[in-house]
Amino acid sequence: MGAIQTSESDMVGPDGANSTAADVRFAAEVRAWLAENLSGEFRALRGLGGPGREHEAFDERLAWDRHLAAAGWTCLGWPTQYGGRNATVRQQVIFHEEYAKANAPARVSHVGEELLGPTLLAFGTAAQKDRFLPGIRAVTELWCQGYSEPGAGSDLAAISTAARRDGDEWSIDGQKIWTSLAHVADWCFVLARTERGSSRHRGLSYLLVPMKQSGIEVRPIVQLTGTSEFNEVFFDDARTSSDLVVGEPGDGWRIAMGTLTVERGISTLGQQIRFARELADIEALARRLGAAEDPSIAAQIDRAWVGLRVLRAHAMRTMAGASVDDSGRASVAKLLWANWHRGLGELAMTVLGARGLVADGEDLSEWQRLYLFTRADTIYGGSNEVQRNIIAERVLGLPREARP
Repeated sequence: MGAIQTSESDMVGPDGANSTAADVRFAAEVRAWLAENLSGEFRALRGLGGPGREHEAFDERLAWDRHLAAAGWTCLGWPTQYGGRNATVRQQVIFHEEYAKANAPARVSHVGEELLGPTLLAFGTAAQKDRFLPGIRAVTELWCQGYSEPGAGSDLAAISTAARRDGDEWSIDGQKIWTSLAHVADWCFVLARTERGSSRHRGLSYLLVPMKQSGIEVRPIVQLTGTSEFNEVFFDDARTSSDLVVGEPGDGWRIAMGTLTVERGISTLGQQIRFARELADIEALARRLGAAEDPSIAAQIDRAWVGLRVLRAHAMRTMAGASVDDSGRASVAKLLWANWHRGLGELAMTVLGARGLVADGEDLSEWQRLYLFTRADTIYGGSNEVQRNIIAERVLGLPREARP
């Protein structure tokens, strides 16, 4: 077989030319702690969770997240005054990479720690930071994201969910969709239209809304994989305090875009380690089934390996500040990883051949689940079309796409 043999170790290593002695020590500390603590009651959690598999051992993974928090391994980049370690970007990258390399379980607190927390640090009031950051860091309050709607998914600026001031509260009416983990969340950050008669990016506000109230109904959406980590969320006079708007009322679009930029940041390096493991397992599967002898399949595995290196090079380059524009950087990153990962699901089916068409009873195999879930990679979080329009219009300065 001519294919490059892939290993997740190809993707990590703080021992490179740009690493310091402190980086190497930090990596060793992370590695040792994970080796010691992913044992006993937590040993069985290795490899569980992640996109399409959020249902796996949820309560146990929540306990693991809180164990991490108690040991000071959550919110590493946050200032020490908010419970973080003020870790450098390089140290955060090392942690995410070592965490993925250890095959530690997917985190249940990602939305709070990686999305809302940094948003509050950048745009929130002192009172909002004091109220919400401790619960995020300790993993005692879970969050979900209220952006997409049935008529405003890829075109987020078309949202119609409305909020109006009613004394010292906001009253919210409308519907959100594809809301990951809404069924377990305590709070939701909601993008809502707060200026009557406004349109597109104007008149939106970024509200923090408690999920456990009579004005909110959560309905699960069954996916192709048979699981339901996404939900519909209905707001019928749902209430939140008037001071729980991040930034100024009407400035929600800017805040929301800040959150999306954070979403495609440092944690993507850990994501790439998981991708490398998936690719290595597919290569091993190809060897076991004899598919590796097919020159076409061997070439596809080679191209996947090269593509993974491109993902890493792009991420490291942009994190070092070599980017033209935050929105452009985020959009390019989303296009790169989403299309690569969707292609990996297709490669898995190619390797399986006819075996991939048959399910074992009601259960999907690991590779069938990967294929089915990755069909959504190029849609959720901003579709390919939208990402390309952002790059064309905001970065390259090309004419706007005609809209009805």
